Amino acid sequence: VQLVESGGGLVQPGGSLRLSCTASGFTFGSYDMSWVRQVPGKGPEWVAGIDRNDGTTYYPDSVKDRFTISRDNAKNTLYLQMNSLKPEDTGVYYCVAVRVKYSWLDGRRGQGTQVTISS
Repeated sequence: VQLVESGGGLVQPGGSLRLSCTASGFTFGSYDMSWVRQVPGKGPEWVAGIDRNDGTTYYPDSVKDRFTISRDNAKNTLYLQMNSLKPEDTGVYYCVAVRVKYSWLDGRRGQGTQVTISS
């Protein structure tokens, strides 16, 4: 199982980023997927999830209406479009192949991609 995140960077508040996660070594379309973020000294925070079957998406209130998760099963790729970014969105972002439905934090992760929101 391999997950490789990309697309992070330094962005000013109010800006946008699009993260990608390319999967290999497993049947991507058979897994619910999520994005989580983590900052040093804190536990991981779930920011988006997507159902493997019908593509239903889920978000916590902290990112709702700003973040959009999507997937392309033909390309084995997961995306996270992030708009109206805030300094508190800073962190390392990981994609997760979810083990148990709705347990968005629990699963295999990639190495992460750093997102920094700062002026």
